Amino acid sequence: MEFNTQMKKALLIGVLLMIMAGCAVYTSLPGPQTPERTITDHIVIQIDSFSALITNRLLPAAQSRDADAQTLRQLFLESRLAYKKFEWAAEYFNAPTTLNVNGPPVPEVDRDGFIRPPAGLQVIESDLYPRYDPSKRQEIVRQLKTLAEDCTIYKTYYQQANISSWQVWDATKLEVFRVLTLGITGFDAPLAKSGLNESASSLLSMGQVLAHYPAPDGKDNLMPAFRKAILYLEANTGFDNFNRAVFITTYSNPLTTCINQVQQQFNLPDNHYKRLLRPNAATLFDADAFDAFAYSAYPDDVPTADKIALGKKLFNDASLSGTGTRSCASCHKPQMAFTDGMAKNTIIDGSGLLKRNTPTLFNVAFQPAQFADLRENTLEGQSKDVIESKDEMHGSIKLTGEKLSNDAVYKQLFAAAYPKTEVTGIGQREITGAITAYVRTLSVLNSRFDTYMRGDPSAMDADEVNGFNLFMGKAKCGTCHYMPLFNGALPPLFKIMDAEVIGVPAAPNGNIIDGDRGRYSISHAGPDDHAFKTPTIRNAARTAPYMYNGVFASLEEVIDFYDKGGGAGMGIKINNQTLSAEPLNLSIIEKKELVAFIKCLDNK
Repeated sequence: MEFNTQMKKALLIGVLLMIMAGCAVYTSLPGPQTPERTITDHIVIQIDSFSALITNRLLPAAQSRDADAQTLRQLFLESRLAYKKFEWAAEYFNAPTTLNVNGPPVPEVDRDGFIRPPAGLQVIESDLYPRYDPSKRQEIVRQLKTLAEDCTIYKTYYQQANISSWQVWDATKLEVFRVLTLGITGFDAPLAKSGLNESASSLLSMGQVLAHYPAPDGKDNLMPAFRKAILYLEANTGFDNFNRAVFITTYSNPLTTCINQVQQQFNLPDNHYKRLLRPNAATLFDADAFDAFAYSAYPDDVPTADKIALGKKLFNDASLSGTGTRSCASCHKPQMAFTDGMAKNTIIDGSGLLKRNTPTLFNVAFQPAQFADLRENTLEGQSKDVIESKDEMHGSIKLTGEKLSNDAVYKQLFAAAYPKTEVTGIGQREITGAITAYVRTLSVLNSRFDTYMRGDPSAMDADEVNGFNLFMGKAKCGTCHYMPLFNGALPPLFKIMDAEVIGVPAAPNGNIIDGDRGRYSISHAGPDDHAFKTPTIRNAARTAPYMYNGVFASLEEVIDFYDKGGGAGMGIKINNQTLSAEPLNLSIIEKKELVAFIKCLDNK
């Protein structure tokens, strides 16, 4: 549902008055205050506004037996707009509470096996769209009362908080990245399709916040950058035909670059957070925006040329396996984008097939969890697991260390990479550290898509750009394969890895779900049944066959599967599918454009 004309005019007037002129805000607050205190006080005002909408308008409407769908939806959309005004702070400072306010509308299982029931705005959305079911009225009321309690938690925090300027700048830039990766894709409002209006509301609020920090050089480039981005959102409100490629390259990349430039002028304390997305990244598409060592098990282990060379040798050495017949490179072939081209490779003794398809190792370092079932947090743990798996390599890290210590060549290589091994010997840390030092060199973001997003419009043709816009919009691919990594690491922090239930069949066009129960085998939690990691689709054109069981031979088959609504849409009996079972209704041309875009994600 689109917002009515009056609401659009009100937002546009706010843009012109508060951002275009670069005017100061919050002047009604008494007494001289620091920017941080003024900003914090206004966050409380915004929380009060959100709370008032919930408790004084939406809740009474929901409690009324005469409530109609149109009224409830309009009040709901106003409430979401009010939340978006302080989302930048809520996500940054109050993540646990915010998970209850605007978290996924499905049960989620954390790493300890705790099941978080769905709660908040997205649950209410699913009760109001695409059809309002009056039988859900009491559930909506219950969710609204919980939201009111969450507002009290928010207020208590900000009434006592002492936030810093560097946190304000860090949080607001992250929110712009959140708008780019989640807001304009409809990630948290997929049914209402209100993401574009909400993105404008979010940007407006952040412009107001940063207006408290005039650039030291006296140049007001930041407020006009905000204004241009918001006006583009206001002028292009159709969700399915919104040109996200233009918005990102023409408006949002210049905006985050400008934020970065102005922030640096203040000489604020360094942000020492260890994050995958570097705090000093000007855009999501900077060549060095992501730190491949962010999720290292040994953060003090600095990569060197000696370690990388040693790791490459180990990666290609079959003596690491128990039979001396299989190396890492046996299944992760460089010439095949570090896959093997098979649905499933064989068990090392030849007695059968491995459980799952071999994934690519390109950009695997950009994942906060490894394996299709997310059972390992680090690449070091993943490499140990594979070496010692009786089905994959059937080796032993301990015995390998002893063997390598008696090898003159390896002894010299380890001494150069890890000098202490001359005294301590070669152990798990050195073996897995060297292998992963090499694997992390496979973190490559140099596709034609990256070139396009870095300012070269000739890098993608019209069909490919259309495919990107479909991917991020109508086709809903971008709500699970998050830009720019296009895997399941949730932006903008990229520290949570999604596991989704999509109902993969045991055979192409089959109506029986594959027997692999995925993450459930690790957590034994019901919502995890048949849940699997969302893998990257970078280099996907080179890594067929697809899915964890290799059931689909082509990208066209994969897109048809999603177009039908996944397994549930195909008639497979599955009661916990997280992918919508509603068909996407993609045309033949749209499917071809999606394939064309995916091919743009191949490394050069």
